[in-house]
Amino acid sequence: MITIEVWSDIVCPWCYIGKRRLETALSTFDGAVSVQWRSFQLDPSTPVGDPRPVGESLGARLGLPRAQIDGMFAHVTQLAAAEGLAYDFDRARTANTFDAHRLLHFAKAHGLQAELKERLMHAYFTEGADIGDQTVLAGLAATVGLDEAAAKQALADGSYEADVRQDFAQARAYGISGVPFFVFDQRIGVSGAQPVEVFEKALRS
Repeated sequence: MITIEVWSDIVCPWCYIGKRRLETALSTFDGAVSVQWRSFQLDPSTPVGDPRPVGESLGARLGLPRAQIDGMFAHVTQLAAAEGLAYDFDRARTANTFDAHRLLHFAKAHGLQAELKERLMHAYFTEGADIGDQTVLAGLAATVGLDEAAAKQALADGSYEADVRQDFAQARAYGISGVPFFVFDQRIGVSGAQPVEVFEKALRS
């Protein structure tokens, strides 16, 4: 059994692309693999409850003109499309992802982490869902088979915060400063949304 730990953030466009490329590599691999999604925040300082258009908030944070932000979005949207992903940055909303990462640990405890990870990323990049909102998050959890009331309670009472912070600590221990970052059997690290062939090589190593 190969264990792949993936540090990523739900709002990271390269993380979704990297996820698809890893899945493509896994689709032709005949060995047993376990994928575990680990928490990472691109910007922990993102305000809670301020779902501005992501282009607006990113431009303000980076000090870049809107035309340059739009160019960046167009580039990554084209790359995402090649992986079968439909990004819509006009709809995407800024969100602090800490609660979403807590919810992913809740989903892991119920055997549905992979399903929720995919659902959250699709909701953010394609549907414009406010994934910083606990009610929205609980509703998305329900769509993959999790109990909505239990999810809402877990979010309300601070459950799984320690698990998220442990992921952050492990990322620091590994020296991870950007995501996506893939660790194969605690031996091989792959940084970034690498080509499928890189993941195939790591699986064979």
